[in-house]
Amino acid sequence: MTNKRDEGGSMGSATATARRVRRILIVAQLDGYANSVKPLAIERFLRERGHDVRLLDTSCLARASSEQGSLGRMLPGSARPARLALYLNDVASKVLTRRWAFGRRHLSYYVLLADHRLRRHILAEELDLDEYDLVICETPYDAGVLTTGTSARTFYDCPNPWADEVFHEHRLTGRQHRRFRRWETRFLEEMDHLSFSWESYGRYAREHYGLSGRNYVQLNWGCTPSAERARFADPPRVAYLGSLSSQFIDLGLLARLSRRYPHVDVYGGPPPDPALGLNYRGYASSEVLRQYQFGLITCTRDLLRREGFSAKHLHYLAYGLPVLVPHWRRHLDLLRGSVPYTEESFASIIDHFRDGARWERAADEAHEQARRLDWNRTLQPLETLLEERP
Repeated sequence: MTNKRDEGGSMGSATATARRVRRILIVAQLDGYANSVKPLAIERFLRERGHDVRLLDTSCLARASSEQGSLGRMLPGSARPARLALYLNDVASKVLTRRWAFGRRHLSYYVLLADHRLRRHILAEELDLDEYDLVICETPYDAGVLTTGTSARTFYDCPNPWADEVFHEHRLTGRQHRRFRRWETRFLEEMDHLSFSWESYGRYAREHYGLSGRNYVQLNWGCTPSAERARFADPPRVAYLGSLSSQFIDLGLLARLSRRYPHVDVYGGPPPDPALGLNYRGYASSEVLRQYQFGLITCTRDLLRREGFSAKHLHYLAYGLPVLVPHWRRHLDLLRGSVPYTEESFASIIDHFRDGARWERAADEAHEQARRLDWNRTLQPLETLLEERP
């Protein structure tokens, strides 16, 4: 009898475990940079917990090939109307909104919404969302698929408030911005579950968009703390690692800081204008950070970025680097190991940490913050959500 009860208990436990396995679709655009980091971390996190996960990369949805450097990456992938229209919309975006200031300000609104709607149509037509228990989207361009009607639960892990981001990139007129924000607010409220890349963006959206918060489940950005940390050196060397194309990077500030302190190395892409005078070192993996003593954040002063977050911040923390952050960025209490600077104080603040013991304390604080933001912690609300779902 005892054995039967033991066997029954074991079988019941195995059955319960099997019932908790979910089929999950992650829709993302894997660009090889920051946009790839979180979806891959979510995929790994869910697979390690036994879930059946499919990760769909839509970065070349309208192209003949997704292979880097191939000719097919420049050519339309299909003559089907929706895919061909998406390809032509991509071409229009490059021609009309990249370098032409008037087109960037006045025409981006139409190009962005066309892209969003065409992707919604293509993905809804080609994916059987009802096969999944949960569909997660990591990009605003593809998030329309979450509103196509499905028995699956929908989870939009929104990078940041899209309308305000586009507006501060000078890609909307004031009237277009108001329309875009109203549309985005309705869209965000439609999701079963909503998160942002960082919790301060959630606060921002509730305050400035008037979101109800009823569907809010925060999945903060995370990191994988490195076992091999950076070490002290004098003079301290500063690394900038990340995109060099976004309007929010403030390349002018990066150049001026480099002139104030000569030991700043810049990694990332695309290659910056040589006239900026940056000590550009090309592309490198995050492991290069072990050779440095500080990580550097530059960002614009607009309200969204003052309230915001940079993915590279956690790359730096993961290697135990104190992070130099513009003094106008708020909520640094959420990212211990941050060192605020002004343009005028930049060099003197670094000099302050030429004392080895002082630097070690700041580095310990940075690495401890990274441990608290390990992906296995920041993504735990997602597992809790899956366990609670009937």
